[in-house]
Amino acid sequence: MSINIEHNKQTHRFEVHIDGHTGYLEYEEQGDHVLEYTHTVVPKELGGQGIGSQLVKHALDYARSNNFKIIPSCSFVDAYMDKHEDYQSLRA
Repeated sequence: MSINIEHNKQTHRFEVHIDGHTGYLEYEEQGDHVLEYTHTVVPKELGGQGIGSQLVKHALDYARSNNFKIIPSCSFVDAYMDKHEDYQSLRA
């Protein structure tokens, strides 16, 4: 399933809107080129479709493209990074 993920800089979230439901990955800026990924939320109506993983991948790719380091406070983001070694270098 291909989804359209938007970066909402005002709310500090990467968001996906599907059938009236919003999933998101929330972050906080922690200084010079460091982002803390704090929460990943996927409504139960959108569960089981890989949307959470797509949000995390998109957010990590954004960090890599923009030279950010990541603090993965969200356990889902942390686990995703553990499973995908190519993102380990992004850890702050």
